[in-house]
Amino acid sequence: MRLRLVPAETNFDFFRFRYVTMGASIVAMIASILLWLTVGLNFGIDFRGGTTIRTEAVQPVDVGAYREAVETLQLGDVAISQVFDPTFADDQNVSMIRIQAQEGQESVTGNVIGEVEAALQAVAPTLTFTSVESVGPKVSGELIRTALIAVAAAMAAILFYIWLRFEWQFSLGAVAALIHDVI
Repeated sequence: MRLRLVPAETNFDFFRFRYVTMGASIVAMIASILLWLTVGLNFGIDFRGGTTIRTEAVQPVDVGAYREAVETLQLGDVAISQVFDPTFADDQNVSMIRIQAQEGQESVTGNVIGEVEAALQAVAPTLTFTSVESVGPKVSGELIRTALIAVAAAMAAILFYIWLRFEWQFSLGAVAALIHDVI
């Protein structure tokens, strides 16, 4: 007797629950669109404006300690991550701190950056700050616009390719499925 993973006579009735799954999909899409209209999109620093600080230390990066030190400054949502690279030396521990621009300000001020550096050096005295990069809201507005243009161009290219390769009805279905998956 051979062990079979899939029986020889399989018959799955996928269409039995089609109305339930279509209804669930429509409800999820409507909820997603309503959330988008009420809450909006959660843009990162690249799109909203803010500052990225790159640090380097001899001792291992303690993300939790860094986060606790920065939380006392009440800067809102600050992202701290450790950077890994096989080309780094054993005593080269790199981290990235991303601070979004505060409400009513175009970018993170020099005073705030100084406070962040002081708070982090209290936790890790050997910490050095290798780079500080800021993105203003004007640049971030351009990034949003070019990102939307890139997505639209990609959708048009997919539509055109599937239309040429197969049939135009398939291209519409494929792009509709992509839009459905994103929503």
